[in-house]
Amino acid sequence: MTNIELLTLLEENKLKLIHEELSKYNPVDLASLLSKLDEEKLVIVFRILDKEKAAEVFSYMENDLQQTLIKTLSKQDIKTIFNSMYADDAVDFLSDMPANVVTQLLENVDNETRADINYLLQYSEDSAGSIMTVEFIELHPTMTVKQALDKIRKVGIDSETVYTCYVVVKHKLLGIVSAKDLMIRDSETLISDLMKDNYVSIKTTDDRETAANLFRKYGLLAIPVVDSEGCIVGIVTFDDAIDVLTDETTEDMQKMAAMTANDDPYLKTSVWKHAKHRIPWLLILMFSATITGSIISNYEAAFAIIPLLVSFIPMLMDTGGNCGSQSSTLVIRGLAVEELQFSDTLKIVWKEFRVSLIVGVTLAVANGLRIVLMYKDIQLALVVSLSLVGTIIIAKIVGCLLPILAKKCKLDPAIMAAPIITTVVDTFSIIIYFNIATLILKL
Repeated sequence: MTNIELLTLLEENKLKLIHEELSKYNPVDLASLLSKLDEEKLVIVFRILDKEKAAEVFSYMENDLQQTLIKTLSKQDIKTIFNSMYADDAVDFLSDMPANVVTQLLENVDNETRADINYLLQYSEDSAGSIMTVEFIELHPTMTVKQALDKIRKVGIDSETVYTCYVVVKHKLLGIVSAKDLMIRDSETLISDLMKDNYVSIKTTDDRETAANLFRKYGLLAIPVVDSEGCIVGIVTFDDAIDVLTDETTEDMQKMAAMTANDDPYLKTSVWKHAKHRIPWLLILMFSATITGSIISNYEAAFAIIPLLVSFIPMLMDTGGNCGSQSSTLVIRGLAVEELQFSDTLKIVWKEFRVSLIVGVTLAVANGLRIVLMYKDIQLALVVSLSLVGTIIIAKIVGCLLPILAKKCKLDPAIMAAPIITTVVDTFSIIIYFNIATLILKL
C-alpha cells in the first residue's frame, strides 16, 4: 500500500480495509509508512492497529513521532504499548524524554515493567548495561531437555530471543544452551550435559561499542551481560548491536568531516543547528591555515625571482592532503574493528613509509615529465618532484600516526581525520617545497 492509497482509504473512512491491509506489513515498513502521515492521520491509523503490533511499530518510529503519539494516546493505550514493548526499547524512548514526562509514563505501566525500565535507566548512555534487555530465558542445570522446552513455550513469548538460553544457578551464569541443541537432543538429557561454559560475555560497565564489536568478531545473536560477580543481569541482542554500530559509524563520519556529532535526522535538524555543529571546527581549521600563509609570506623573494613556483603550491598541498586522508581512513577503520592496536604502530609506520615511497616516486616521475615538457625546465621539475616525494612521505606517516596517538590518549581517532591531517600536511609541504627550491635554485 502506498501513502496515497492509505490517504484515499482514510478519506473514504474504510477503516476495516486499512486494518486488513496494514496487518500484512512488517512493523519496520509500517513505521516508515506512518512517518509520512500528518499528526491527525497518524493517530487515527495507529489506533486501528492491533495492540501488540502497535507496540512493535512504536519501537521503530522516530523519537518525534513517538512523542506526538504519547501526547494524544490515552493512559490505557500508553500502558498497553509499554507493557508490550521490550524493556530496552522502552528505555531507548524514555532516555530522550524530559524527566517529568518519564515519571508520568512510568506511572501507567505495571510494576514489573516499571522495575525493569528503572533498572536499565541507571546505566550510563555509553555502557553495555544501557542497551541490554532483562527479558531472556533462564534454565537450571538439573532440568531435562523436555522441561527446558516446556519453559521456553511458556515464557518465550515474553523473551527477546529464544535461540540462546542461559544456564543459571542463584543468578550465577554457568553456561549457555542453544535452541538447536535442545531440539535435536533426547528429551531426558540434562541441561548440564548440553551447556557450553566457554561463552562470550560482557560486563554492564563495558562500552557499548565494545559489546557491538563482539557480535562482528564472533558472529553471535546475543551476548550475556554480567556484573562484577559473574551474575547475569541481562543480554544484548544483535539488533541492538546493529543500532550501536550505525550510531558510532554516523558519529565517526561526522567527525571525519569536521563536524560536531549529531544524532538527529538530516531533514529534521534545523538550519541553525546544522550551522552550529559545523562552525566551531571550521573556525579552528580556518585559523590554523594562517600558519601556512605566514610561511608562504617568508618566501616572497623567491616568488619575485621565479613566479612560476606559486602555481605548484595547490598541487602539492592537495596531493599531500589526499595521501594523508587515505592513510588515516585505513588506520581509523582498522582501529574501529580492532584489526590494529597501539602495539602495531611501528609496523604501520614502516608499511606506510614503503607505500609512500612507491606512490611518491610514481607521482614525482609523472609530474616531472609534465613540467619538462611544458616548461623546458629540468631544475624546476626536480624541485617539484623531490618536494612531492617528501610531502607524500610526511603525509602518509602523519596520516597513520595521528589516529593511533588519539586512540592511545583515549580520544576518538575520527577527530584526527581529513581536515586536521590536511592542515598539518599543508604546513609541512610548504616548508619542504621552499627549502628544496631555495637549495636547488639557489634563491
